[in-house]
Amino acid sequence: MSRKPLTASLVRPGPALSCQNVPQEVHGRRAAVTNVAKADWSISRGTYFDWWRQHDGSLLLSQDLHCTICIQCTHLKIFEQEREMGEAKRVSLRFALVFLVAFISFSHLRASDDDKIFYESFEESFEGRWIVSDKDDYKGVWKHAKSEGHDEYGLLVSEKARKYAIVKELDNPAILKDGTIVLQFETRFQNGLECGGAYLKYLRPQDAGWTPKDFDSESPYSIMFGPDKCGATNKVHFILKHKNPKSGEYIEHHLKFPPSVPSDKLTHVYTAILKPGNELRILIDGEEKKKANFLSSDDFEPPLIPAKTIPDPDDKKPEDWDERAKIPDPNAVKPDDWDEDAPIEIEDEDAVKPEGWLDDEPEEIDDPEATKPEDWDDEEDGEWEAPKIDNPKCETAPGCGEWKRPMKRNPAYKGKWQAPLIDNPNYKGIWKPQEIPNPNYFELEEPDFEPIAAIGIEIWTMQDGILFGNILIADDEKVAESLRQTKWKVKFDVEKEKQKAEDAVSGTDGLSGIQKKVFDLLYQIADIPFLSQHKDKIIDIIERAEKQPNLTLGILISIVIVIFTVILKIIFGGKKPAKVEDKPAPVAETSNKEGTSGEKAEENEKEDDAAAAAPRRRRREN
Repeated sequence: MSRKPLTASLVRPGPALSCQNVPQEVHGRRAAVTNVAKADWSISRGTYFDWWRQHDGSLLLSQDLHCTICIQCTHLKIFEQEREMGEAKRVSLRFALVFLVAFISFSHLRASDDDKIFYESFEESFEGRWIVSDKDDYKGVWKHAKSEGHDEYGLLVSEKARKYAIVKELDNPAILKDGTIVLQFETRFQNGLECGGAYLKYLRPQDAGWTPKDFDSESPYSIMFGPDKCGATNKVHFILKHKNPKSGEYIEHHLKFPPSVPSDKLTHVYTAILKPGNELRILIDGEEKKKANFLSSDDFEPPLIPAKTIPDPDDKKPEDWDERAKIPDPNAVKPDDWDEDAPIEIEDEDAVKPEGWLDDEPEEIDDPEATKPEDWDDEEDGEWEAPKIDNPKCETAPGCGEWKRPMKRNPAYKGKWQAPLIDNPNYKGIWKPQEIPNPNYFELEEPDFEPIAAIGIEIWTMQDGILFGNILIADDEKVAESLRQTKWKVKFDVEKEKQKAEDAVSGTDGLSGIQKKVFDLLYQIADIPFLSQHKDKIIDIIERAEKQPNLTLGILISIVIVIFTVILKIIFGGKKPAKVEDKPAPVAETSNKEGTSGEKAEENEKEDDAAAAAPRRRRREN
């Protein structure tokens, strides 16, 4: 192939460079630099040359119009390559660059897939891949359905007031002991959530004693994570089941003060990040809501590391141990004028019956318009009686029925006399058993996480329309973040805009940021111990307020009145006996005395069944 010498006009002047600094390789070709070690070189910005070695040991530089450096050596023959060869090289170079970019992109995507230990999008039907429990209690029907307003599919809770259980085995167990592990999934309460759970259970291997077909609430899990709301419960659970190496017992360790569940019908993504150094981070919609340390007693209840000492179970309080700080004064004497039999209240002798009082009229009368129902059975339902209504004659009169003088507080009442209290000379303090070493104590540098062999959803919910999607286990936070951006955020933004439009039409703006903080505070107030008797009433008021955020101020006033009334009762006591009320059934408890929404839903259902079984003869009270 003929080559033409490169003319001086193609070489731009530039800074001088000695031959010792000439690159050893250019475009992968090695030059015989030893033959030109003493030559004069200069390098300037311009055209870059490939190195070629001649048979006689001299060097050639061939022109490549796509490069950026021009090298000129005055002691060598420089030839210009033919244009055809340059074009062929440029085509080859472009092909190589395209191939390189494609290879890098493929490698990146392959690396992302490798970082996904498990991923379920539910784009395909779950049937044949997920296993529904055969247990009799779990009658809820799972469906493969689209999220409302989207083309994306998910796993749908289709019926109200049902138990649901379904499980998916991983191809290979996920090991949690090394590096970072990310647990993430989406859920949407399309019909709202008043009482139900939407959490996932990350199950241990089946050699722990369970099978997919028998999956239920007792199946051993390593981690339970996700939203749960019912009554006083409003939290995003994170529960770690950890084995005590001394006792061999698996103990539930609950995250303290977990974040609350978003109160809307939008899609939300929940993320738990387990990092080296015993760090746990809980994210909702990509925003960090809780940061904790697995080994901190301030973050988990009970702590993963048990106490070094425990009270001696065999230690007994001495019979002569006196715990009374105060005792009645043995030398005190009841005053002679102290009347213990005087009543608390007496009739007001100064009271006079109001004029127009209707002594012969009853306060209530039978409803004259009421008729006996056609399906009333006297033998089954008892004798039918017309329902009572207020006597219309009493509406204009000061009162009806027999008039009685009102009662007033007895000024002579003193109550039962009691001797005043004095310091107990034999007081020894509150007795406590002595502390002994805890036989189950162990030290721990990091949790001994059990591997995750399957993912299960085992819930009891009173609402339908709960949709699960994009379930992920990964060992890289960036994978979870990327999934949030590409999958969740697109849906959330659409739903958010739709909600704003609906709020604009209805004249409301939903829950503002301040209102959300107020409601979170109100839920904390409801947990104050001295309000425990009124907790259900306060929770009911708060939940109604969340549905009608424009009434927040009125709700606040209502709750303040309830609290103020309770405080007054505590300080001054009640003057009249309290009415006997039906006490709610006790909340079912888990091993750490915290009930889940499913257990509370079960109790609510039993109460509803009991109410439905009430005798029909009470119809007259309607």
